[in-house]
Amino acid sequence: MQILIVEDEERVARFIARGLEAEGHRCQVAPDGAQGLREARHGDYDLIVLDRMLPAIDGVALCRQLRADGLRTPVLMLTALDAVEDRVSGLRAGADDYLAKPFDFDELLARIEALSRRGGLDSSETLEVGPLCVDVPGRRVTLAGSEVELTALEFDLLRLLASSAGRYWSRERILNRVWGSAADPETNVVDVYVSRLRRKLGEGAGLIQTRRGVGYCLQAPAD
Repeated sequence: MQILIVEDEERVARFIARGLEAEGHRCQVAPDGAQGLREARHGDYDLIVLDRMLPAIDGVALCRQLRADGLRTPVLMLTALDAVEDRVSGLRAGADDYLAKPFDFDELLARIEALSRRGGLDSSETLEVGPLCVDVPGRRVTLAGSEVELTALEFDLLRLLASSAGRYWSRERILNRVWGSAADPETNVVDVYVSRLRRKLGEGAGLIQTRRGVGYCLQAPAD
């Protein structure tokens, strides 16, 4: 995803950007509310991480203005103010989620992933990895031109792997992204569904790579 980070604390902004870029996202940082408003209006962003207390224009006013402009980009608001009335005012201004500082990066990432699912981001893509083609809007998969019948969860898992081909996903991250944060972390459902995909892909099963202690990856075969 293309993510706009509106944060005036340079250390915090750098921490967030580096972490998200390590996860494969592209980030742009705006150091104050005025620049953040300009970036949000004119840039093509999938999600905005917005600090509440900003110079020039505060986060609540910025969010309210974006919604008045008709911009529907998901907004995750960050703040050191975690009283109920502060969270309520941020949500009423148009924020989609709220995270208090200091925060754990894994929680930030999980909330961003949840917002991406809720917003249906990247839903118009056709993903190609070697002979494999994943038609996202049509929820259709073909391998070397032949259609592969998948269940809904099998498709969601394959789509996730195909959306970042060459990148390894841990079992925990896959579980959170496909099954949701309420899933039992001790379950082996990810391994079961990877085995099902490999069986259904047949000769294309070699596309799914396993690295012990790291996770799973979808990768085109070497020429």
